[in-house]
This record gives sequence, structure tokens and C-alpha cells, in this order.
Amino acid sequence: MKRWTPPKLACLAAALAIALAPSGASAGQYWQCVPAARILSGIQLFGDAYTWWRQAAGKYDTGQTPKVGSVLVFKPTGRMNKGHVAVVSSVATERIIQVDHANWSQIEGHRGQIEENITVVDVSKAGDWSQVRVWYDPAGDVGTTAYPVYGFIYQDEAAMRQAGEVDGIQLAANFVTALPMAAGQAASQAMTQTGDAIAALIQSATRGGQ
Repeated sequence: MKRWTPPKLACLAAALAIALAPSGASAGQYWQCVPAARILSGIQLFGDAYTWWRQAAGKYDTGQTPKVGSVLVFKPTGRMNKGHVAVVSSVATERIIQVDHANWSQIEGHRGQIEENITVVDVSKAGDWSQVRVWYDPAGDVGTTAYPVYGFIYQDEAAMRQAGEVDGIQLAANFVTALPMAAGQAASQAMTQTGDAIAALIQSATRGGQ
């Protein structure tokens, strides 16, 4: 068994999207933040991003302290009227973290992509992670917009241990459920092959993305 961390999952997500695209990366999977966060974190919540905070009550612990693997939930605001979710990939300081998330920056003119290790800064006056600024790739900076957030949803420790020890076939199966129908069918056909063939597909796609 191999232990997978959230950044590695993001790499695999991008790799599978590219591998299953009919004509290269430009025709790959368009990722929304919710399914990406669910896959990357293992937190089983659904619906609009901002509703995750309410849904977490009684199911997952929540708080205002960032932890690796936790999900940062943004409040709905302006054009981001469904909120946003991002998975903490590392904690640099009490006020600076990095996240993996989807559908935030426009990269080469396109949204719907997964971004890894993106800087998020706590700019709240109380230092309670109630307002943040987020790195925006086209600007090359965290910008000046402060986004209100609810806080962090923490992974269940038992679920983390279980989710952390999965093989490549199980991991690929999780991604099939998040793919659109055409790509999902292609992935399902690939899943009928041997484990070695699937591992080769993942390895090849990963090399191609480097």
C-alpha cells in the first residue's frame, strides 16, 4: 500500500483529466471546487460550497485553526454566490497556508483547473481566519480582495488513516465518479484492464504533465 497526500491526489486528478481527454489538456475535465475538495480531502459533503459549513455540524469537527487536510469554507459573496472550498496542503505560519483547490484562477484564459499549493493569507483583524486573501495566478499576487470565510472542517482521523492507504486502482475509481459521462465511460473501460495497465496509464500521464 502507498500513502497518498492531498498534493499527490491533486497531481493524479490533473493527470487523469489529461489522460482521459479526447484531444489533450485543452479538452480535459472542467473541475468545480466541490467535487475536487471532496476527493482531495475525503470529507463526504455535497451541495453548494457554502452549505458545507452547516452540513458539517454533527458530522465533522470545525474550527478556526488550519490543519493539513482540512477544508477551508468560504462564505458566499458577490459573484462567488455559492461560496468556495479549498483543501489545506500545508501550514506555513499562523497566518499563511497553502491550499489545493479548483476553479479559482484563469490559467491560459481558462478556469476549471486544479491548482496546487496556492498561498492563502489570513487578513482578519483578530487573526481568526474570518477573512483571507488568495493567490490569483493572472495577477501573480494575493491581490487586494478579502474574502469572508466560515473556518475549517477537519477530517475524521480514522477516515484519514483509512483513506491514506489506498492503491492506485481504488484511487482511480474515486475519480471516475467525478468525471463527466463521456470521460467516465472511458475511465470505466480502462478500469476493466489489469491493475498493471491502469498503473501504467497513471504513470504515463504523470510523466506527460511534468
